Amino acid sequence: MSIAVSETMAALCAVTVNLPIGTNLALLQVLWMQLSGALLPSRGALFPGLQAIGLVPAAVRRAWAAFRYGAWEIAELLSAWEQYVLEQGQWQAHQYAGYYAKAVDLTAYWRPSLRGLLTKHFHALAGKALPAVVLGVIARVGSVNGQRVAILTHLVRVDPDDPSEASLQVAVVRQVAATLADNEMPVFDAGFKISQLQAAELPRYLVRLAKNFTGRRNELPTYKGHGRRPEYGARVRPLARTRNGKSIPATPPDRVATWTENGIQFRAEFWDNLVLSDVKVQSDNPTFTVAAIYDPRYQEPWLLACPLQLSGPALRGLYRDRWPVEQVPLAAKQMLGGARQFVFAPESCQRLPELNLLAGAMVTYLAATLPAVPTGFWDRNPKPTPGRLRRLLARTPFPESYPLPARLRKKDSVFDHLPKGILGHRRTKQPANA
Repeated sequence: MSIAVSETMAALCAVTVNLPIGTNLALLQVLWMQLSGALLPSRGALFPGLQAIGLVPAAVRRAWAAFRYGAWEIAELLSAWEQYVLEQGQWQAHQYAGYYAKAVDLTAYWRPSLRGLLTKHFHALAGKALPAVVLGVIARVGSVNGQRVAILTHLVRVDPDDPSEASLQVAVVRQVAATLADNEMPVFDAGFKISQLQAAELPRYLVRLAKNFTGRRNELPTYKGHGRRPEYGARVRPLARTRNGKSIPATPPDRVATWTENGIQFRAEFWDNLVLSDVKVQSDNPTFTVAAIYDPRYQEPWLLACPLQLSGPALRGLYRDRWPVEQVPLAAKQMLGGARQFVFAPESCQRLPELNLLAGAMVTYLAATLPAVPTGFWDRNPKPTPGRLRRLLARTPFPESYPLPARLRKKDSVFDHLPKGILGHRRTKQPANA
């Protein structure tokens, strides 16, 4: 048994061992099926994927039943996975200005033909929102052997009573606020709004802004002696723009900082003590700082907002650490074949994407910690990527010879006393029409 197979099974055992007996073994097989990429040739079908890893028909049915009806929640699997990664000691968190990045994002599993699905997500290629199973993703970010890796901590579902994406964003922000440690900085992309973060009373955050963002000073301008007295502060426009052929200049920054990293000189411009453009001046308004970070390798700068006055290198480092949270869905959906799914029960439509994201996080971490495996003789300089590890696992049937812990076993239930055949069908006779 290769070291990659052995380490993968050890990680799967650590994640599933504390689940109910029987369910834990069956769910381990479901996760192995996803890690080995069996969903790719089966085009997202569970039964062919489980059969492809070498399970007998009875084991296939047990694995499906554990996935569909098992007494488990994704939160306990994520907690066990995080504990396993920390115990290994290879993952190291990044710290900037005393804060660790906590990346936040939304991801969607497109289901355009699924009937009754009320949730939608914007599809860039289609140019419109399409039916999809949308999940909120929260992760801690660090590195393994110089490669940034995200550890999933929470997955947030859509509220069935309010399936809008705006409601999901509010739920994700509230989850972040409820679990935020004193030394963590939540990092959001431009899909989240400052008003949402302020409504959740987040003590700190880092969010990317749109290029045409405008704010206001939280201080009244000088009264001109005529007309109505001002209620709003002066408008601040961090970046210049052109509208209807007219050039609108940018507001001069309050301060400028420059620094050099790896021979590249960066520049950051700051505007302090700002509020949203529709907020009137008040002393107790929540304020924030806007920073435009210029990289000479790119034409447009990052426009970031943070209620704390952090340095340019800290802001750039924190926002760069948001990117690994997007690697998890990429590995899960593209490398492991989770983009296509053929489940239709409401609970299964949520559980399969959750397990797929967990598998994507696991294969990314395991690939970074294990020796790089060449795909073939032509692969002379292999990299530790999820795709290479998945291709190795795809050539290996489910390792029945691996020494499993005592709790990971089939549950021998007594069922001889149960009615069988037509007597076992849970059917009730319908009353005849009068």
